[in-house]
Amino acid sequence: METGFIRTFQNLGGAANRIALWALCLIAGGAVGNAYATEVQVVGLFSGKALVVIDGGKPRTLAVGQSVGAVKLVSATSEAAVIEVDGKRRTLTTGGQTSFSAGGAKSSKPTVTIAADLGGHYYAEGAINGIPMRFLVDTGATMVSLGQSDARRLGINYLQGERGYSNTANGAAVVYRVKFNTVKVGSITLNNVDGLVHESADMPFALLGMSFLNRLELKHDREQLTMVQRY
Repeated sequence: METGFIRTFQNLGGAANRIALWALCLIAGGAVGNAYATEVQVVGLFSGKALVVIDGGKPRTLAVGQSVGAVKLVSATSEAAVIEVDGKRRTLTTGGQTSFSAGGAKSSKPTVTIAADLGGHYYAEGAINGIPMRFLVDTGATMVSLGQSDARRLGINYLQGERGYSNTANGAAVVYRVKFNTVKVGSITLNNVDGLVHESADMPFALLGMSFLNRLELKHDREQLTMVQRY
């Protein structure tokens, strides 16, 4: 017997998942429009290189002339770096942070940008109920999903949740529907997020599914996924 509220697992390395993510990002990209602003912070300076944080993500080392998405390092010394985004240039020193607004409109909404790995997947560091968690962005997952060991680590009594079944690559699996108080990725924090716990599976990461993603605006550009909190 299978319940209708569940569709979480699929072949994560399959082309279908990447196509679905690509299509969703193209649709949502137009919604971000001119409200999107890129936040850049310089956290380290070297001759010809700079260590930068883009939209609250992981530090990235850029060499002069190198770009990450729309962010380009024009020049760098041990004292300052010149950063260019969409033709706009700013000079930053270590610890300096600035906002590059597309179309002149700055967004005050929390924004996170994630770079794709070599396989085209998007991983992000975050937290569930304040406990650190590694996520895989998965538009094929109906809800934020995790394994039983992570649920125990979070102190979630998932056995009190609604019991159901999920179709996985290894057949039907028992899952429990739960509610997460908070799910956080970078500067984005959402409350009361629907989730699933897989009783018989330990997953190497949590799936960042549509119960989280459908409350964001998504933009895909040059192997980067930008997420903007809508509400």
